[in-house]
Amino acid sequence: MTSSEDPAADVFARRILDAYRRTPATTGHIRPADRRLARELHARGVSVQTVDDALLLASVRRFARPLPSGSPPTVRSLAYFLPLVEELLSTPIDDGYRRYLAGVLERTLPRPR
Repeated sequence: MTSSEDPAADVFARRILDAYRRTPATTGHIRPADRRLARELHARGVSVQTVDDALLLASVRRFARPLPSGSPPTVRSLAYFLPLVEELLSTPIDDGYRRYLAGVLERTLPRPR
């Protein structure tokens, strides 16, 4: 079955690729490898929430610590977040911690000028 034959896989992939595109310090571009990884995550039964949480947690970890250069390097692939997806599969976060992380990220992101 190809992706176009599985509407649920298409919706899942579109959802997480859109979230990846909006994640701070990513290129905002989706590569074919990102699409394949999104479909693989769907096939494995990974939830959208787990991927969203991985994007959020990675962003907080990247921006909440001071770097000599100011901003962390640009992420060029969804695969960068895969270790956090794996971490969160074994130790999911709850709604309260998710709200806390979102607040931390909001406070630490560079403000547009």
